[in-house]
Amino acid sequence: MVQGIEHVAVVSHNTAALKDWYMEMYGGRVVYDNGKGTYFLQFPDGSMIEFVSAADDKPSDAEKSAGIRHLAFAVSPKAFDDIVAKLKADGRVEEVHDVSENASGLKTYWYKDIEGNFSHLIYRPEPLI
Repeated sequence: MVQGIEHVAVVSHNTAALKDWYMEMYGGRVVYDNGKGTYFLQFPDGSMIEFVSAADDKPSDAEKSAGIRHLAFAVSPKAFDDIVAKLKADGRVEEVHDVSENASGLKTYWYKDIEGNFSHLIYRPEPLI
């Protein structure tokens, strides 16, 4: 039986710069570096992002193609506000949707990272299950 998602891979034109940006914005630590541009960045809960070198550009209609569309980062309410402020101050992030909060306290912030990958922060006051 599958126990969970160990990692998600992000294909990048500059894996070192993207890995460094994710470390600066979110923390985490490099747990694997193959010396050829592939890195694994691990977070406190054990989840990881792999950064892999791109062979070419994504097609211009990639946002309408089938496949994975975004990464969602779970954060505490205090960390949520701090990271949103850090992302906005960075100047290289494209905001997609500003912070929203619903009646139950669920908060989200949608943006594109420095290479245009869709991501969002999420705070859930209660787990889905």
